[in-house]
Amino acid sequence: MLARLLANLFSGWFRLSRWFPQPAMRRIRDAIAEGERGHAGELCLAVESRYSPWAVLNGLQPRERAHQLFSLLRVWDTRDNSGVLLYLQLAERRVEIVADRGIDARVAPELWRGLCEDFARDIATGNAEEAVLRCLGTINALLTEHFPAAADNPRELPDDPVVL
Repeated sequence: MLARLLANLFSGWFRLSRWFPQPAMRRIRDAIAEGERGHAGELCLAVESRYSPWAVLNGLQPRERAHQLFSLLRVWDTRDNSGVLLYLQLAERRVEIVADRGIDARVAPELWRGLCEDFARDIATGNAEEAVLRCLGTINALLTEHFPAAADNPRELPDDPVVL
């Protein structure tokens, strides 16, 4: 717990602007928008620099936080139940993917786990923007395979990454 507390106190706050400057966030937004033209799913990226000391002391875990954000950001509220949240917590370098029941029922759990592990490895060892774009590309391909775009492909969620 002490290591988590120290990481959240001292290491997450500076990574956001260094890893995701505004031009990178615009490219990520554009990649989300472009990918969604090919499928009926909705994709959301949420980036959180760190947790408060109270959240860490109360035992908040990244998976739990990702589920909270999935609800708060209304990623679940799509016509085909095909929303996917890609969550990145910078202080602990933790990543989570939460998929709505429509797409989750069509993609094997081990594929989601593998994608999450690949993303975490890419974030730890490489360029953060490239890691996000690679992961978004894979999720967009899955959504295109299972929920191809129809003529009336509504835009149900904003494409801009959410910074917390």
